[in-house]
Amino acid sequence: MMPWLYSALGLVILLLAGDALVRGAVNLSLRLGVPALIVSLTIVAFGTSAPELLIAVSAVHEGADGIAMGNVVGSNTANILLVLGIPALMRALHTSECSTRRNYVFMLGASVLFIGLAFSGTFTVWSGLILLTALAGVLGVAFRDARKHRRNGKGNGNGCAADTDLEEIEEADPDMPYWRVGIYLLLGLIGLPLGADLLVDNASIIARLYGISETVIGLTLVAVGTSLPELATTTMAAMRRQADVALGNVIGSNMFNLLAIIGIATFVGPISVDPEFLQFDLWVMLSASLLLIPFVFFKQDITRAWGVILSALYLAYMVVLF
Repeated sequence: MMPWLYSALGLVILLLAGDALVRGAVNLSLRLGVPALIVSLTIVAFGTSAPELLIAVSAVHEGADGIAMGNVVGSNTANILLVLGIPALMRALHTSECSTRRNYVFMLGASVLFIGLAFSGTFTVWSGLILLTALAGVLGVAFRDARKHRRNGKGNGNGCAADTDLEEIEEADPDMPYWRVGIYLLLGLIGLPLGADLLVDNASIIARLYGISETVIGLTLVAVGTSLPELATTTMAAMRRQADVALGNVIGSNMFNLLAIIGIATFVGPISVDPEFLQFDLWVMLSASLLLIPFVFFKQDITRAWGVILSALYLAYMVVLF
């Protein structure tokens, strides 16, 4: 029982520490005069993925490559089937009102690149450099377009009403005292590695105790746990009728997971790819990504019926894994 409790504790610490780090980094940047646009495109994106990153780094350091890979692949699958499915059960997501075509194409490209590199059998430093170069290209395009559309007064360039203004960065408080910023940063920097170590170590113990592979633990317990912030964000976006936030959150998170998490983790050590990923899980991830085509290209809403379908598909995936 204790490994489960320690795993849950590690997850809670990770999520709270990740939130603290984002708040501290955002407000320090704003106090130092960094534009809100740059903060939203870089610091918030990196900060909200800090738990996944620390888990991957800790797992690679501990030799638990299955947890590192499973966290990324499982999170991306959960983000589409679960994170979009559950909110749609409560309220339809009117994704027909905005266009995320280009970012979606970038995400599919990142998925294909990731799968292609996985077939080499090991993610090396060179694989990581390729992934990070692709990430730099995506961020560069996003930053260029955001600046252009800001100058032209056309919103954020994705066809939706949302804009990247200071007030839309929830963690932003440009008047926050430096001592409070320091506390947030300290809590984040201490809590993230502590939570990651707790979660990875005890997830590995659970895998051994119950005869479950680390790959399955990474794809389920760890992946679903680290997808909880995205689920909370998407649920709130659904309740506020902000479909652009919901869909954009999932697409952006998935792209960042694929390009940044494993890309950075390869600098800690090579990451071996379990054959199970090549035979099944990577293709489930890609298939889930392709399910977004009707909502991205054909102006379909994610209705409650689609919510049932997506959630049921994720449940079926869990049954197959176990």
